[in-house]
Amino acid sequence: MTVTLRNPHSVLAALQYRPHDVLEIVTTANPSSAWSEVLEQARVHRIPIRTALPSSGSERPASGKDRGGKFERQSSSEATVRDRAPLTVEQLFELAPPGPLAQKSDPSGGIESNRHGIWLALDCLQDPHNVGAVFRAAAFFGVRGIIATRDRSAPLSGTAYDVSAGGLESIPFAQPPNLARALELAKKSGVWVLGTSEHAQQPLSSIKADRPWLIVIGNEEGGLRRLTLELCDEVCSIPSQGAVGSLNVSVATGILLYALAR
Repeated sequence: MTVTLRNPHSVLAALQYRPHDVLEIVTTANPSSAWSEVLEQARVHRIPIRTALPSSGSERPASGKDRGGKFERQSSSEATVRDRAPLTVEQLFELAPPGPLAQKSDPSGGIESNRHGIWLALDCLQDPHNVGAVFRAAAFFGVRGIIATRDRSAPLSGTAYDVSAGGLESIPFAQPPNLARALELAKKSGVWVLGTSEHAQQPLSSIKADRPWLIVIGNEEGGLRRLTLELCDEVCSIPSQGAVGSLNVSVATGILLYALAR
């Protein structure tokens, strides 16, 4: 399967991480500076480049900006890229490089050690713009990996790749059919599972940052599912300081990562 990318920054990231998966670049006669950089890199990797015929309508130069959370196509430049292959959940938790050790008590009374880090799990996010924005925030804060549910979730489409601005290229991810089993595997590896809910009594400020966390982000409308909540070690909220009581999921994710990536 392939995706069509129209954000030059997402195309540059694909060229950086997996140029063999970039199949073709289509450009205008007068590409923007960002697309000119794409073309330069494409020539280095001998990727086919085709010039698109001018459209009948007027077009503004591509700005590469993310307007209101949605990347706007402002030129006919684009790239055809193969989908990035997901990892297994087991592989996702084997990828953490050596780092400070955190400890977690297991039910038998013993102590198991795990490398410190942050992972994310997306519990049925349905807006590809939110998915892309979460991957972008994850790449900014150095998240070790993301679990994205396969069913009842937005696909990792070209829109998600474009909004992530390269985040979908740099963050390892898994797409298991069963999130509950993935959370159990995370716990067995020594990672703590942190749920998020606007109804939780425990504020984010009380969550300790000195342990490995898997932060679970809920659906835009319904939040976390019941079984997901039951599998969390802790559940926290971001207390509102004003008239609006909730946040967009990608904004909330950025706040959670900033608080726990200390």
